[in-house]
Amino acid sequence: MHYNYTNQRDTLKFLENLTSRNFKSELPLLKSLVKDIVGHKEFDIIGGRIWELVPSENKYTLRFQFGKTERIPKGYSIPIEDQPAMAKLAKQRTLLASETDELLKQKGISAYSMVGVGNLVRLKGSKFYQYVLGFNAMEILQSFYDTLNIISGIATIAIRNLVKQAEEKKIRRDLLRASEIQRNLFPEHSIKFLDYDIYGLCIPDSEVGGDYFDYLKSEYEGEEHLSIVIGDASSKGLPAAVQALFVSGAIRMGTGFATKISHLFSRLNGLVWETFPYERFVTLFFCELTHASNRLVLYANAGHCSPVHYKPDRDTIKYLEPTGPMLGLAEHQTFGVENVRMHQGDVLVLYTDGITESQDANGNLYGEERLNELIRQNSAGTSESIALAIIEDVQKFTSESMYNDDKTLVVIKREAGEQSNMTEISKASII
Repeated sequence: MHYNYTNQRDTLKFLENLTSRNFKSELPLLKSLVKDIVGHKEFDIIGGRIWELVPSENKYTLRFQFGKTERIPKGYSIPIEDQPAMAKLAKQRTLLASETDELLKQKGISAYSMVGVGNLVRLKGSKFYQYVLGFNAMEILQSFYDTLNIISGIATIAIRNLVKQAEEKKIRRDLLRASEIQRNLFPEHSIKFLDYDIYGLCIPDSEVGGDYFDYLKSEYEGEEHLSIVIGDASSKGLPAAVQALFVSGAIRMGTGFATKISHLFSRLNGLVWETFPYERFVTLFFCELTHASNRLVLYANAGHCSPVHYKPDRDTIKYLEPTGPMLGLAEHQTFGVENVRMHQGDVLVLYTDGITESQDANGNLYGEERLNELIRQNSAGTSESIALAIIEDVQKFTSESMYNDDKTLVVIKREAGEQSNMTEISKASII
């Protein structure tokens, strides 16, 4: 394609094509730009150079030269105080100037044009461009001066895009690593304790999320206990994942010391308040399964979605309402402990708001009533079949929705028939 450098639209397209190529870093991009500009017949440029600012030494160092001009020694540097024109670039971006450096004059560079590219850096009370591109010709016309302004804008945008891409790649790598760590910390889906059949799963909306659940075994007074916890951090993405991991670790430590549930929640609240000044809020539900003959389940609910307790023998539903506020709302908060009795065949469903607040394409919420009905319909099955039926229905409901959130679910079912005194963990299929 033929480009007329007096036509700014064509020049813009020419430069955009140059800078749209794939480059790993800034210098290769600028080198390609200089080579193509010098090599372009209609610009009539005979030489080009790239100078990079070295802030720690208050100077510009030659990084690249190309063309028919006499070669400048590799790594040659110019102190910024010896080149007043460099400081003027911050305001003017492009300059036509006469060379003052003796060595450069000896190399045949008398008049030249230069353009600032990249970020501005403050040094000695003035601002300097990260890179300066210098060009010389037998005659530098006003038309090329106009082109330099386009070069500066396009090259600066291209450099910033490179930096952004590098940052995004690093963030992506970090997120993938964080996702791997988070997945490794989740327990196996399925666990059996006494005559309880339990199944949990978490589906993050992105690589990492703020939802989590855990199974915690402990032993005191000669008996083994199993605690089940489900939580949801208020923020999104990596900050939420960090907060969820922090709370998860704190709960593991707390239950290891046989701490009372109310004291555990109060201490957790203080830790969240102290550690997360901006993403403070965490909802949390914690219940403890014991050997008690009446299968009494102790629980505390810190502002979390109310778990659904379904009793198939009476076809009734009870909600395990909050016993205290969300963690981190205030520095000092108290939390109550309640209990519920699990009869044979009863089902207890713990979930995060990503279940009931899921939306379809029209913005309608999945809602509690739909969840309750699905629990009723599948209550005769295992905890796994109940959980998978719910998550499959939610996924279908939200298949065309623009809005998504982490979805976490734990189903606890007390089995009918002979009580088992064995505790075993089994790997379940991963969704």
